Amino acid sequence: MSLETPIAIRTLQRKLYQKAKQEPDYRFYLLYDKIFREDILCHAYERVRANKGASGVDGQTFEQIETEGLEKWLAGIRKELRNKTYEPQPVRRVMIPKPGGGERPLGIPTIRDRVVQSAAKLVLEPIFEADMEPEAYGYRPKRSAHDAIQRVHKLLCAGYSDVVDADLSKYFDTIPHSELLKSVARRIVDRDVLHLIKMWLKVPVEERDENGKQRMTGGRSSRCGTPQGGIVSPMLANLYMNRFLKYWRITGRGKVFRAQVVSYADDFVILSRGHAAEARDWTRSVMTRLDLTLNEAKTSIKAAREESFNFLGYTFGPHRYKPDGHWYLGASPSKKSRQRIKQKVGDLLIPGNVGRWEEVRDRLNQILRGWSAYFSYGSRATAYREVNNYVSERVRHFLKRRHKVQSRGTIRFGGKRVFGELKVVRLGPPTRTA
Repeated sequence: MSLETPIAIRTLQRKLYQKAKQEPDYRFYLLYDKIFREDILCHAYERVRANKGASGVDGQTFEQIETEGLEKWLAGIRKELRNKTYEPQPVRRVMIPKPGGGERPLGIPTIRDRVVQSAAKLVLEPIFEADMEPEAYGYRPKRSAHDAIQRVHKLLCAGYSDVVDADLSKYFDTIPHSELLKSVARRIVDRDVLHLIKMWLKVPVEERDENGKQRMTGGRSSRCGTPQGGIVSPMLANLYMNRFLKYWRITGRGKVFRAQVVSYADDFVILSRGHAAEARDWTRSVMTRLDLTLNEAKTSIKAAREESFNFLGYTFGPHRYKPDGHWYLGASPSKKSRQRIKQKVGDLLIPGNVGRWEEVRDRLNQILRGWSAYFSYGSRATAYREVNNYVSERVRHFLKRRHKVQSRGTIRFGGKRVFGELKVVRLGPPTRTA
């Protein structure tokens, strides 16, 4: 999502950031009125609208809001915030598949609550950003997963090849509210802003069973967790994880362990020169003090010159250069990432998809372009070839069935035609033509 921030809002954000950066101990006490500023609420709505997303428990859609009058709707939110009568509605919980199997809960606030959260994020994020450690890459302005991936690869090649491949157990679900609010209060003393955040943390969650029966969980009794799906949740999760990164820095762990941390939200690795076990043990003890748990089953130590590890969808470690057989420390799309894109392609090209070929192809190309844009770093020729072969085969089977071709369809719908006349995207460099 790319949506340019208006100059007036950027100016406010710059001032807040500079104040926070120049005065590390300053605590902001007049912020609440900025959240319901008309231009901020309007831009917050535009950001939420651009992200699309499903309706919350009230069933309200963007189309309904705009049909009934967006200005009036936003004015109602502004009035509630100004009069301090705003209260968030329950979050609708849905279960979405996890790449490695199983499901994870996703909370969907109403559009109204997403807009207010987005407005709060516009105001608060610059302040928190001023305090973020450089090792954190997730959900931050002007930082990306690619930056984290390149940093890991660079450190490996520089000799930091003893790796703690870390995993936190249910991080978003276990962040303690009391400690998280203390982290917020180190910078924010505006009581109304703190009250907003506390309401979002303790909002009830609506679940429905397979028969449609409603069940409410959470609410005021909840003591931990930031619901995944809320707009402020990644910002708050980053803020709490920053406590670990900051403690790593001020206690000089990088020097003690001859190590560097690379973090993307709750996903992080520690790259060391020979002290991975000590770094893991220290990390375990610190996470315990933060009321977090290192997942022992998924946390491991890797000697990256001899064995691989996965991070942010990439596999890092020894790679072989096929032309001459030599080995090097590389990064490439992981096996799970390749399986995931093939699953998406297979789910699209099912016999029950009766859409026009042009529409199916455009959706297929969208999926392929998105995947290749993310997996555009490191050694990817083998992965691209694997995905291209799978796409060619699935498209051939899909069109063979549709056109009731009796043969295997290799002549009529062969790879050259799939990636040529049929205009399916081929991953990798353009094919040379005579």
